[in-house]
Amino acid sequence: MDTQNNQPCRKRNGKETSFEFKIFVIQQIANGQISANFASKKYNISKSTIAYWQKKLSNYMTEKKYRSKDDEIKALREKTYDLEGIKDFQQDIIIEFERVTGKELSKKFLPGKLANEIQRKKKKLKD
Repeated sequence: MDTQNNQPCRKRNGKETSFEFKIFVIQQIANGQISANFASKKYNISKSTIAYWQKKLSNYMTEKKYRSKDDEIKALREKTYDLEGIKDFQQDIIIEFERVTGKELSKKFLPGKLANEIQRKKKKLKD
């Protein structure tokens, strides 16, 4: 029995390790949750194997940094559409606030272009 305790622990064989597990370990190290040294001890993997995984699997971990022009245009159009919706909603709230309070605050506190848009919206609502 004493001879078993003195033997070095057997390391994992990389061929037996699943791809998902490798990505999991590398992500933990990359996110700073654990160090490579601690991962080596915790999962019984050699440091050189972890370094090899990091080198080989780095492509799977990085997100797509660059978009094509079409993807970029599509994303900007969606963002513009969302921002226009938010702007319309905010203008409706301002119009309702001014109607309830009876004060014309948009002319005083907003830039001229926005104040003019609100005034035109008010006229359309009155008609």
